[in-house]
Amino acid sequence: MTDSDLSRVLTLERFFPYRLSILSNTVSGIIADTYKDKFAISITEWRIMAVLGEYPGISADEVSLKTHIEKSIISRAVSKLLQRKLIEREFDPEDRRRSMLQLSPTGKSVYNDVVPTSYEYEEKLLCCFNDEERRQFSDLIDRLHQHAGALQDDEQHS
Repeated sequence: MTDSDLSRVLTLERFFPYRLSILSNTVSGIIADTYKDKFAISITEWRIMAVLGEYPGISADEVSLKTHIEKSIISRAVSKLLQRKLIEREFDPEDRRRSMLQLSPTGKSVYNDVVPTSYEYEEKLLCCFNDEERRQFSDLIDRLHQHAGALQDDEQHS
């Protein structure tokens, strides 16, 4: 291999998008195990419930936009949550094609149990940072998210 060939080798373990993906999978996996074991819900189901806890009465399409999860995956998870009576669906009286989702009383109870568990996990995860580092890390994530969105917009308009 020549030096030119080596400069084209991707060191995956140091490649930022890969590292971010692995970190996300690790973090999500640990918390998903907690949700699954303690509450018998998947990470996708929890994300839907979390959005509905914050924004009751929104549609599945709006949940998809807020969670950045494909509509087909949201649809399957919504069906499971409806079957388990963790969420409820009402149809918009002005547009019967649009349904509005909200947590059921049982879903609210699960939500109220999961939220403190989520915050406890977040605290355990971030305890390796001091307060200033936490603020800075949050700001950097926000900035990177905005920048990635701008890059995505540029790609879509090219």
